[in-house]
Order: sequence, then C-alpha cells, then structure tokens
Amino acid sequence: MTNTKELYREQEKAKAVNQIKNGQIFNGDSGRKPYFLNKKWYPKADLLMDGKNNLFYRIKNEVVLYFALNNIVFHHLDGDSDKGFCIPSGHTLSSQISCLNYLFPLRYDKEAVLSIAKIVCSDFIDVLEIQTDSHLSGYIAFEVVSDSNHLNETNNLRGKLCTSIDALIYAQHRSGKRYLLPIEWKYTECYDDKDYSIENRPFEKEKEGKGKERLRRYCDSGLINNSKQLKSLDTYKSSIYFFEPFYQLMRQTLWAEQMVAYKDTETIKADEFIHVHVIPKENTNLLDKIYLRSSRNMETTWRECLQDQSKYKIISPKDLLANIDPNKYADLKNYLETRYW
Repeated sequence: MTNTKELYREQEKAKAVNQIKNGQIFNGDSGRKPYFLNKKWYPKADLLMDGKNNLFYRIKNEVVLYFALNNIVFHHLDGDSDKGFCIPSGHTLSSQISCLNYLFPLRYDKEAVLSIAKIVCSDFIDVLEIQTDSHLSGYIAFEVVSDSNHLNETNNLRGKLCTSIDALIYAQHRSGKRYLLPIEWKYTECYDDKDYSIENRPFEKEKEGKGKERLRRYCDSGLINNSKQLKSLDTYKSSIYFFEPFYQLMRQTLWAEQMVAYKDTETIKADEFIHVHVIPKENTNLLDKIYLRSSRNMETTWRECLQDQSKYKIISPKDLLANIDPNKYADLKNYLETRYW
C-alpha cells in the first residue's frame, strides 16, 4: 500500500514512467533498467539514461554549458548512477530540473522575467541583469551564492554544501529600491521529522557533532537573534528552525538579510528582499502536513516564525508563469503542461 504522505510523489512518478514508455517528453530516452549501486538494487523506471533528456529540448545544451562555465554542481538524487560535476540528474522528479525547465528558457527575456516578478509583487517596474554569473548572464541566475560567506558555512560553492538559492531575480521597485527575489523551488518533496540540530557526523565519536556545528553557525553566531525577519527563540536546539522544510527557509532568509546588510561589498546591491517559495498546489504532502513542532500546516508554521509577512510568498509553478507571452512560449507551455500539469 502506498504511504499516504508520498501519494503525490508516487502519482508524479507513475506519470513520468508512462511518458518514458510512450516516448513522450524525454527525447525517446527509454529509461534505466534495474541496476545495482552502493549495495542496493534500483529498479527505478523513472530514471533516464541521459540526464540531458530531463531538460526541455531548447535549453538542454545551454544549461550544461551554464553550469560548467559558472562552476555549479548539479544535484543528484538517490539512484542516479552518473553523478558527474556537469551531468544533469536523470531523476525525473528532481526539483532542480523542474526549476530549470520552467525558468531557464526565460532568463534572457526581460519582459518575461518582469512578468514573473510582477506575480510576486505588482509594484516591480523593472528587472536587472545579474552580474554574478561570469558567463551567460541574464535576468535569472541559478544556484546563487553570495560573494562572501556570511553564514559561517563550510564553503561558498554554488550548489554544493552551502546555502545556494535555486533561482534569483533582481528587481526594481517603483519606490526606487532594488529587491532580491530568492526562489526556493519544490516539486514532489515531502519531509520526515529529522532533527538537524542533533545529527551526528559519520564516523565521528563526538555526539551530535554535525548538529552542534549548525547551532554554532546560525544561532551561537547571533545570526538568528539579530535577524529582523526571523523571530528569536529561547532555545534553538530541536526548534522548528532545524526541521525541514523550515531549516532551508531559515538559512535562505538569513542569506537574503546578509546580502542586504553587506550590499556595499556584494556584486548584487539590494535594499530589500521577498522570499519566494514555489510549490505545486497538488503537493499537499508538503503543504498540508501537520508538522511536529508546531501542530500546524507548512505555511502557518513558517509564517509564525516571521516578523514581516509581506517578505514571504508561496506561489505555484503554473501561476508563476501565468503572464508570459502565450504565443512566444507556446512550445514551452505545451511541454510544461504535458510533463508537470
């Protein structure tokens, strides 16, 4: 029997498997046969032979080039057999791939990107080119990090072991202020109740070593207590900030705040931010779950952690692209509708 908390994910997996079998969407990729990896069998028919076939056909070569030239690491999910630095995931349920399929085709089109920004806030009047991409820069950047490591993390590498923003838009408000629009992109994710503040490091004798390091980075350092957006807590260990998806949201909020605080030394000079959380409305496993530390659903839980509600927006992927030119992007909309809608 299917676990109800994974129902949406199983539905999307079944849809992808049928699309592979029918020769749809994935450039004729027949998918992977069962194989053995890391002492485990993977009879996963929703994994593609070639990760490039996981991308919309108009962008697949340029995405790989963009990641390579900007030293960005692709995310790979459990079961991917090829995990090279510049090889896209062949996992059809990858949220990184989903984000790229929706947004990468639009990144050079100022009008299209402005239409997305206006979905977030109608008071945006312009979008600005993002100069932190040293190659192939446009109006949307992917796996973005700050110039300097403001969060006390292990490294500052795009897409790897640090707080990277799935996608970023840089917008001009009618007030004259410049805004960061950091986008956290979800597809089929649903989370267990793992406490990241008490996690051990593999093969290390110190109890809760990994968790202690996280508490040091974000709490003992004063980042959360000094935040104007995140509410301070009496105790952070085992608090809501260290359970997913809130652990990610906490770090991204701190990232955006530090980008604004250090705008004089950052390439992207921003005065404000709006944190955009893109989640399919159908993913009720993520949205409607009653979370352990709050006894509330996802949105209610997170909003109770925030000082300024206007700086956090939940938008579905389909709604985010609602105002792009339907004629100019007819093939993209047809692809997204067939694959995701």
